[in-house]
Amino acid sequence: MAPHATKAVKATAPRTSAQKITTSLWFDDNAEQAVQHYLSIFKNSKVLKVTHYQEGGPGPKGSVMLVEFQLAGQRFTALNGGPHFKFTEAISLSVGCDTQAEIDHLWAKLSEGGSPGPCGWLKDKFGLSWQIVPNRIREWMDDKDPRRSQRVMNAVMGMGKLDIRALEAAHHSLHS
Repeated sequence: MAPHATKAVKATAPRTSAQKITTSLWFDDNAEQAVQHYLSIFKNSKVLKVTHYQEGGPGPKGSVMLVEFQLAGQRFTALNGGPHFKFTEAISLSVGCDTQAEIDHLWAKLSEGGSPGPCGWLKDKFGLSWQIVPNRIREWMDDKDPRRSQRVMNAVMGMGKLDIRALEAAHHSLHS
C-alpha cells in the first residue's frame, strides 16, 4: 500500500451526540413527582433512566435516587438528595415562547401551586424558578435604539406574566 493510501475501516454504528452540559436539579425526596409534572407540561419530553439507591446509600434501599429526563429535547437529571439544599432564584430555567398562548399555558401550569413573580419569573410548586419569555425579547432588548430597548425594559419591569402585545407596543412606540 502506498504511504498516502488509506486502509478501509470497518463501519461502526454512528455515535449519538450527547449533550455536553446537563442541568442537575436537587430535590428532597420528590424528584419523580417533579419530573412527571414537568413531562405533563412540555412536549418532546420523556424519562430516560431511573436509578435507585442501593444498600448503604444515603437514601433507603430501592428508593429513587436519580431520574434522567428530557424536557423539550433538553436533558436534565433530578436527584433525590435530601433536605440539605433548596432552590433559589440564583438559577432559573428560561423558556422562550413564540406566542402569548404558549406563555399563558406555561405560566398557568408552572405557577400552579407555586408563586408568580415579576418580569416573567415564577417559582413552581417544587421551588424551582422559571422565566417564561417571548423569543423576541432579546431582539427587543438589544435594539440599536436605546430608547426602544429602555421602553421594553420598563414594560417588563411593570409586568408579572409577560404580555407580547404590550412589549411589542413598547418597542414600536414613537414616544420616549
